[in-house]
Order: sequence, then structure tokens, then C-alpha cells
Amino acid sequence: MSDSIEKSLLDALLGLDNAVKMMPTANPKPNLLELFARIDELTKQLPRNADPTLLHYLHKKSYEKARLFLQGRNIENRVGNCRHD
Repeated sequence: MSDSIEKSLLDALLGLDNAVKMMPTANPKPNLLELFARIDELTKQLPRNADPTLLHYLHKKSYEKARLFLQGRNIENRVGNCRHD
């Protein structure tokens, strides 16, 4: 079901956020490509009727906005150049 995919997406996005925060001090550096691939795979598994805002963020690779959206914090997202939240 979509809820479990969204939960997995949130976990993957949180993992990406943590990996990026560790980049300056991590040795060896985390492999972000694996994290991006996981997020892309989960995005493909979302149903066609998934929230259009979430799909927009994921397709535009706006991973921080997608994370905030899934955390119920979409109000913190700023309007981008495309005028979409």
C-alpha cells in the first residue's frame, strides 16, 4: 500500500539528509548514489493517485521538500521558481 511506500520513502530521505550532514567529517564519504537510486525506485512504486505535491517534489529531486511534506511539515516549504510549494 502507499502508506508503507511513503514510510520507506521518508526513511530513505532521512537517511539521505543524515548522510549529507555527515559528509564534511565522514571518512569514507557515504555513497549518495545508492541513496538516490533507492529514492528513485520507491518513487516509481507510488500509486498513480499519490499526492501530486509529493510527486512534484520527488520528480524535481527536491528531496528536502519531499521529506518535510512526508513529515507533515509542508508549511515550512517555500515556493520555488515554478510557483509550486
